[in-house]
This record gives sequence, structure tokens and C-alpha cells, in this order.
Amino acid sequence: MERCIWSINGVKYEGADPIRLQYGERVRFKFVNTTMMTHPMHLHGMWSILDVGAGEWNPIKHTVSVQPGTTVYMETEVDAPGQWAFHCHLSYHAESGMFRKVVVEGGPDSTQAKTDSVTEEGGEA
Repeated sequence: MERCIWSINGVKYEGADPIRLQYGERVRFKFVNTTMMTHPMHLHGMWSILDVGAGEWNPIKHTVSVQPGTTVYMETEVDAPGQWAFHCHLSYHAESGMFRKVVVEGGPDSTQAKTDSVTEEGGEA
């Protein structure tokens, strides 16, 4: 197997801007796994709907398993203000760069939005 550099969209965590989302929107994520390893992708704080083509019966997940050589779609209702971790659940992938901070802006009380869910170093608080 070739040596892999773990990242999201070709950018490691250290060089990436946060993913900024608006409270109340619905976001569709596309995962393209060109590696030979499974990547269990996890977005803290919100549930996601795995698009398996079953419409209203698509499973609701916290972690989406992206198998080698596949493309997977998930949709997320952005319903939790604050800062959240989004990463591969294989710790050595997350630690080497397959990690993002998600910032949810707005919400029912945007002046008191939760801001301590993710530290600047990328770990969970």
C-alpha cells in the first residue's frame, strides 16, 4: 500500500480554515475515499442522515463509515450552535491531519453560543 497523508480535501488540520455553517441550514457532505482503508467519519454535536437511496428510511448516524474506493453522501441538519470536531474516528488519522473544526454560527441565542466544544489544538474539550 502506498504511503498516505491523512487530510480532508488535501489539507491537513494545521493548514485548514474552519468549516463555517449557519444554524438551521441543511448541509450535504460528500466523502470520496481513494485510499485502501475505511474512514469512519464523525461530526460531533449533530446527527447526520446517511444517503443510501432509501428516502425517509435512510439511517441516522453519528459516525459514517466510508469504505475504500467509495463515495458516500450524508446530510446534516445544523441544529447545534458553537464549535464542533469533525474527524476520522481512527485516532492516528485524526492526529495526523484528518480533522476539521466546524463552527456553527447563529442560533436561538447566538450571543451565548457554545464555544468550548473544541480546543484550538483540535482535541475535544
